[in-house]
Amino acid sequence: MTADFQNIIFDRLEGVGRITLNHPPLNVLDIPTMKEITVALESLRGDRETKVLVIAAEGKAFCAGVDVKDHTVDKVEEMVEVFHRIFRLMWSLDIPTVAAVNGAALGGGCELVTFCDMIIASEKATFGQPEIQVGVYPPVAVVTFPRLMPHMKAMELLLTGEVIDARQAERLGIVNRVVPEDSFEEALSSFVGKLTVLSGAVLRLTKRAALQGLGLAFEEALAGSEELYLDRLMKTEDATEGLQAFMEKRKPIWKDR
Repeated sequence: MTADFQNIIFDRLEGVGRITLNHPPLNVLDIPTMKEITVALESLRGDRETKVLVIAAEGKAFCAGVDVKDHTVDKVEEMVEVFHRIFRLMWSLDIPTVAAVNGAALGGGCELVTFCDMIIASEKATFGQPEIQVGVYPPVAVVTFPRLMPHMKAMELLLTGEVIDARQAERLGIVNRVVPEDSFEEALSSFVGKLTVLSGAVLRLTKRAALQGLGLAFEEALAGSEELYLDRLMKTEDATEGLQAFMEKRKPIWKDR
């Protein structure tokens, strides 16, 4: 499955999809790389076997951001369209996403990982949106940061371009786990394993239920959750199996549907 890609590695194995940035030396997101990511994401639409999507990177940096060369007047519109296509696809994807950050995630790289549902970071990971320092702003992060962290801290990071370390990011609530670099892959596997033992169908519905209520008034969000719960969740085979297994004091056997 990797043969068609030049700048990423994409595979699916035992319920885990994995997109790995592989564009040395710093995994810069140029237009061809971003197009490859969109192709990988599009292939996951309707996938009922993949329970979790991991977004990772090879090399010393996770991603140094979107290629500055693609910000020129003749390329910027295409760049923004392709870059934002990644996030629109991720938003529509019900599969839970986990970013595996073992280095610097800056600019577009930071936007990519903080758009994931969860982040596992090594102690050497760093995060930042330094765009302000070169005279632009991060179009995705200005939308997401105020939703992910306290308003004043979001504004500080956006307006100063400050880069923070993994522990600071964890304290802000945007990183789930910070682990030693030498046990990073083991910790990532353990974290992902907590998800893959569950029903893929229920994972997807739970994610959709959580996201669809964002920004809505409580009553409207609750009504949407009720509808999804009764009309879709309770009609899955896995909801029936999970409840039955609990009553019979045995482990459920998921069918992921």
